[in-house]
Amino acid sequence: MNTPLAAVTQIAVPFLWLGMVLAISFLEAPLKFRAPGITVPLGLGIGRLVFRALNVAELVLAVVLTLTLLLGAGGLALGDVATTVLIALWVLLVVQVTVLRPRLDRRARQIIEGGNPPRSHHHLLYIAAECLKVVLLVTLGVLLASRLLS
Repeated sequence: MNTPLAAVTQIAVPFLWLGMVLAISFLEAPLKFRAPGITVPLGLGIGRLVFRALNVAELVLAVVLTLTLLLGAGGLALGDVATTVLIALWVLLVVQVTVLRPRLDRRARQIIEGGNPPRSHHHLLYIAAECLKVVLLVTLGVLLASRLLS
């Protein structure tokens, strides 16, 4: 599957994914709490919906990219740097979706319902994961673009 569409997909998906993470995690998320009339519970309710949607979109993009690489010229090979970066992205995304976001979601629900849960380090871990994801997506995008354009 060394078609122009496959090549474009392999280059575009990491950068599309990167743009989504930057726009949601580093722009929308902090700015929403500065909007007039947005309370912490309201902001958390919005954030729960937005990050759930972001994670679904990320999983779709990860599947599309993985399939395109598996079926494409060059493929995926153990020991290949691009393959290693893709695996790291999958691990990071799975940890965010199955471990961190559910814990953050439970805490947010408690606050939305008027509770005052104890402080948690999970938010900082999620931010660190997003920062690492940005680095990995830039790296993967550059690796795939240089591989396909050479």
